[in-house]
Amino acid sequence: MAVSPAVTTLFENSNEVFLDAAKLLLTYADNILRYPNEEKYRSIRIGNPTFSTKLLPIKGAVECLFEMGFEEAETHLVFPKSASVKQLKLIRESISAERDRRLCGGQPFQPTTQTAASASALASAPENTTAASSQQVTQPSSLENSMSFFVTLQSNFQHVMLYENLELQQKARSCIPHQQMSSAAEHKLKEVKEADPECKLGIEDFLVLELLRWFKQDFFSWVDCLPCSSCGGPTQNASSLSPTTDDLRWGAQRVENHYCQSCSLPTRFPRYNSPEKLLETRRGRCGEWANCFTLCCRALGLEARYVWDSTDHVWTEIYSVSQRRWLHCDSCENVCDKPLLYEVGWGKKLAYVLAFSKDQVVDVTWRYSCKHPEVLSRRTKVQEAWLLHTINGLNASRQQFLSPERKKELTERLLVELVEFISPTKKQTGELGGRNSGSLAWRIARGETRNVDTGTPTQAAGYVFTPTEKERSDRLLHVRYISTKDQYCRVSNNSEVIQNWDQCVWRKESVFRKVENDWQMVYIARTEGASMGRISWKFDFAPVGMKIKSVSIMASSQTFHSGKMCWHMQAGQITTEFSGDGKLQSFQSLSGSSEFIVVAELSGGEGETSWQQSQIFRHSLKEPEESSFEVLIHLEDA
Repeated sequence: MAVSPAVTTLFENSNEVFLDAAKLLLTYADNILRYPNEEKYRSIRIGNPTFSTKLLPIKGAVECLFEMGFEEAETHLVFPKSASVKQLKLIRESISAERDRRLCGGQPFQPTTQTAASASALASAPENTTAASSQQVTQPSSLENSMSFFVTLQSNFQHVMLYENLELQQKARSCIPHQQMSSAAEHKLKEVKEADPECKLGIEDFLVLELLRWFKQDFFSWVDCLPCSSCGGPTQNASSLSPTTDDLRWGAQRVENHYCQSCSLPTRFPRYNSPEKLLETRRGRCGEWANCFTLCCRALGLEARYVWDSTDHVWTEIYSVSQRRWLHCDSCENVCDKPLLYEVGWGKKLAYVLAFSKDQVVDVTWRYSCKHPEVLSRRTKVQEAWLLHTINGLNASRQQFLSPERKKELTERLLVELVEFISPTKKQTGELGGRNSGSLAWRIARGETRNVDTGTPTQAAGYVFTPTEKERSDRLLHVRYISTKDQYCRVSNNSEVIQNWDQCVWRKESVFRKVENDWQMVYIARTEGASMGRISWKFDFAPVGMKIKSVSIMASSQTFHSGKMCWHMQAGQITTEFSGDGKLQSFQSLSGSSEFIVVAELSGGEGETSWQQSQIFRHSLKEPEESSFEVLIHLEDA
């Protein structure tokens, strides 16, 4: 009979230890099978003395519960309605058969040669201890802390196996425009290779960028508070509601009550943990975003890890075959390879950051910090030796049936990571900004808006238009943005092309580019749930010793219903408003200035589609390409 990794690990315990644990595990399973509609038999309180003393310290025991189908809730392990009873029976039968064999005086289960070889990797651990209860150096700082941490590790490690379900991957692929993404990725790779023949990037690097852009701009939406289901007005997250049977089926142990003060009606917001359900709802906060995005990565054949941060955020890592390293990817923010975003940009006080894949758990905290001593001082929940031993135990259990070649590959990758972790990463300019996703109030409440260098609420300082040698010589800077192509054309610099709307942006807040494939329209709008969106472009001539002679600007924008749109320019203390009517306008008032910023503010609107009621750069994909934004600046010596 084939035996699962968790059950195999359980069998490695001594006779007495195994029989005690098996008795309790079989009781949990039999209660569910006998009383399938009794909720009390479908949950185990983590703080229960029986659980904490008779199962948690036993090697493989908690792993068996997760393989049966139990999932982690805030204070309990729960067997959800959606869990497979067939899987529960398989694990139960394996444990029962081994118990009967031992009770009848038979020899304990003997693992395969491959299993034994994997187990020998942990030979330094005491024979009858687990990662959660080893003696001496592996003794955790407190039973309660270690128990909670161990359950978190187990829950995440088990959850990522959902992403390996082939039917679920197919369902995700049916939602993803993967052919268009692959074509776009190939095109961009070709452009980069032509510009730099020595470039070592691969197709998967560009595919990741395409997937991030699509997921943020076209597929998933952020939820602070849902609009009222009755009147469409604003709501407040007032309290929690009891989950229904259907909520529990999809892993929603928690349901928020978004209360409308106008209608006095609640709008339910179940916090689904099922990536399958999230493919349908397509909304949530960082937990839902990372959960669904990681599934999409696996659906496209990318090696992906789900990353859990103890300071309340989650994201994804993608393995780049061409670069031979793991790339940080945050779908909420549409950013790739900016690991210092959280510590430097958001001001997070990191402690534990762990990455979970189908094959491995890795402590990746050090990738996301340039302040290792500070981080180490905050890692007090469990002892470091205990954490290392626990992770090694989980990995040995999960990897015991892998091929020698795959094990070697994982070991080599881990060594590369460890070398990377030794040297703290230096700050990178693009990582110094605050958070983009969520409402400003939500980000302020979490302390994730400030620039830690200045202490002021800000977004990342981005691109600045500064004259090139040619533009300085010609005394002209001319930039156009073409919405349908999603590219800037720097006409005055030999028609240089820069792809993607946000690559030339100075600052942005709660805005994204929306492509409506059904209506064949494209535009930039607020992120759903945000009351205000801002985007700006900066022009600076001081570095080359020049100033403005004259400025002409064309910007296109549209409002619907009660949506509002405000365009203005800032030059020193002077603010000049102008219309976004798509006509070129001249501004002599900026003459003599050495820099200025163009700002667009999107606000207003009502109901569920309020975010769509103010738009900039709206254009039909069927119509001829033309500029949606144009800046023409004549220069003179300062």
